[in-house]
Amino acid sequence: GSSTLDVPVRVQPRIPERRLRVELPGEPDPELNAALAAQEEPVVAAGAIALLANSLATGGGLVVLILIFGPVSGAHFNPAVTLAAATQGALPWREVCPYIALQVLGAFAGVAAAHGMFGEPVFFASLKIRTSGAQWWSEFIATFGLLMVIWGCVRQNITAVPYAVAAYITSAYWFTASTSFANPAVTLARAASNTFAGIRPE
Repeated sequence: GSSTLDVPVRVQPRIPERRLRVELPGEPDPELNAALAAQEEPVVAAGAIALLANSLATGGGLVVLILIFGPVSGAHFNPAVTLAAATQGALPWREVCPYIALQVLGAFAGVAAAHGMFGEPVFFASLKIRTSGAQWWSEFIATFGLLMVIWGCVRQNITAVPYAVAAYITSAYWFTASTSFANPAVTLARAASNTFAGIRPE
C-alpha cells in the first residue's frame, strides 16, 4: 500500500524542477521493506502478524515522507493522486507526465534499494499471482477512499493530511482484499520483487 498528497498550497510554482526531484526519493515502498524483513524471520512472516508489520511500517513511513516532501512537491508519490490533482487544477497538466515518470522510476529504485538491504537480487520477477474481480474492486475502493481522505483534509484541515493518509492506508490493509496498494507506480514495481509483497505480471 502507499500514497499520497494532493495539496496545491505551499508548493513552489517558481521551481517545478525541484518539485519533480522530490517525487523520486519519496516513492520507495515501506511495505516491501517490511515484507523483506518478515521473510528473514519465519515466525513474523505468518499471516496477520506479517500484515500488521507491513501496515504499521507503511503508515509510519507515509507520515514522515508527506511531512518532509509535502511542502515541496505536494508529496503525491502516486499517479492516481497526480492525475486527480491535475483534474482539480492543483497541478498543471504539463507536469503530469514528468511526475508520473519519476514516480514509477522511484518505485523501481525503491525495490532495488530494499532488495539490496536484505541481500536479494536487484530485481527478480514475482511469482505471486494477485488478480481477480475482488482484487480490482478492492483497489478501486482503496484508491477512491484515499482521494476522498486527501480532498477532505485539504479543504478542512490541511495539517492533518499526513496523519489521515497514513491512518487510512494502514486501515485499508485490513479492510480490502488486495491489502490496498492504491498506487499504480508501486504496483508496477512490485512485479520486480518475488517477495511477500510482490505481484506477478499478467
